[in-house]
Amino acid sequence: MATGLALHVGLNQVDPARYEGWDGTLVACENDAHDMARLARSAGFETTVLLTPDGTVANVTAVLGEAAARLGTGDILLFTYSGHGGQLPDADGSAATGSEDEPDALDETLVLYDRQFLDDEVHRAFRAFADDVRIVSLFDCCHSGSSIEIPGGPEADGTARYLPEPQQRQLYERDQGFYTELRRSIAESAPTDGPGPDVLLVSACQDNQVAADGDVNGAFTEALLQVWDDGSFRGGYRDFHRAIQHRLPPTQSPNLYLTGTPDQAFLDQRPFTV
Repeated sequence: MATGLALHVGLNQVDPARYEGWDGTLVACENDAHDMARLARSAGFETTVLLTPDGTVANVTAVLGEAAARLGTGDILLFTYSGHGGQLPDADGSAATGSEDEPDALDETLVLYDRQFLDDEVHRAFRAFADDVRIVSLFDCCHSGSSIEIPGGPEADGTARYLPEPQQRQLYERDQGFYTELRRSIAESAPTDGPGPDVLLVSACQDNQVAADGDVNGAFTEALLQVWDDGSFRGGYRDFHRAIQHRLPPTQSPNLYLTGTPDQAFLDQRPFTV
């Protein structure tokens, strides 16, 4: 029998001491994490929930590392994130090879409680999993189209889940050296054989869009829960993505993004199948 492990991260704010005084207050992200955990438990997953001060880089990577050690052939990881999304210039992203790894020259980030978590770091965490583990990510944050990547896109109504550009620029100038070394380390340690694990990401919006917060749930999570309808949804992940997409405006168009080579059987599975 397959094992399903789920990690749900929800941050209603970040540590202002680590973000130059900005606390990034949001309303619905902790609710999103709780609601996704309830959904996952009802589908047979063992769940871990990390809320606001516990949503640190160390805690997230530790939980993902423990999951990678436990999961094997036919098992599944579900990773959901609700909070701010950010972007960092990728000029030094592939220092070991001398080329950039992002088409838009930007790395997308999850704005965790203590610092931004690069999409390259997400990839590195996923590479620790066995190749035949199914990985499903659901990210309710801005610029999340391929976060598993552009300020200046159309803004959503209400509060958007993005790290404002002035703070983003200030933090990058402060931390540029750290991220340069981090990217170099990731590039040097990346395996050279194979494309890595098969990962399916359904994100709240495209890379050049922002995602709306809400009073109870974020707009993306609200649409997802409506489509899921307490488990009455039938269909595969592509159908699930399209149904969520139809519930949101063109200014916030959820993305389906695949890495590796997920087979058709995986894509055709009913979402959250353990």
